Amino acid sequence: MPGLATAVFYLALFGSSFNPANLIPSSATPYASSILQEAFGGAPTYITYLTSGVICIIFVFNMAFGGIDLVLDRQLGYLNTLLTAPVSRAAIYLSGVLQNLAKVLFLGLLTFAVALVIPSGLQLPSSFGVAQFAGAFAAFILLGLGLSFVFTALALAVRSIDSLVAIVNFLTLPIMFTSNAFFPSSSFPSWLRGIADVNPVSKANEAARLLLVNGSLTSAQLSTYISDMAYLVGFATVLGILGYLAARRALAPE
Repeated sequence: MPGLATAVFYLALFGSSFNPANLIPSSATPYASSILQEAFGGAPTYITYLTSGVICIIFVFNMAFGGIDLVLDRQLGYLNTLLTAPVSRAAIYLSGVLQNLAKVLFLGLLTFAVALVIPSGLQLPSSFGVAQFAGAFAAFILLGLGLSFVFTALALAVRSIDSLVAIVNFLTLPIMFTSNAFFPSSSFPSWLRGIADVNPVSKANEAARLLLVNGSLTSAQLSTYISDMAYLVGFATVLGILGYLAARRALAPE
């Protein structure tokens, strides 16, 4: 399963080889844990910090390429059959959105499980429970929903897989590397920090990380979480409207 292989690659290989704790001199080893926690918002291990970022990246890439099936449906004529059936254009569009969301949510859960079992992996706080788990995945779902809206509409608009892959490859890497998926945005240069701070991937990361790292939130942390979730709700809503309008145009009779 490509999505699971990607999760293992980023968590086990990237998370171990790029672990900033490896750069701490041996003379400072007794202080490595405290240095890491201060740099990464209290995360006890780098993979604890990285986990939410990897889940978001899994969502980005799988949502981006999830529309390939819709392009194939158009090329094979199945989509044209649907368009002549008594099925609303909205139902065709939303079914594509929701099926992609369901698939990537399953991969997100598998990624979370992988993070828990790999060596020096995800270490959850004692106060982490069902509510915190649901809160973290709510952020991932909102991110995935917004991405699915726009990439499903894109898949319905293009006429070839090559075109979709070219557009997706152009978009996904900047989305990933202008976020705080791998490192805190506080370490970025000012011009890049400004982009990262409005990147929806950063917002989903921040909201989920607060819960994965801290469990129960302080009032200040809760305020940040609510702000990030409100941003993600707005992100999903705006892209839902734009995506539907674009999809309706793409599904119009030729």
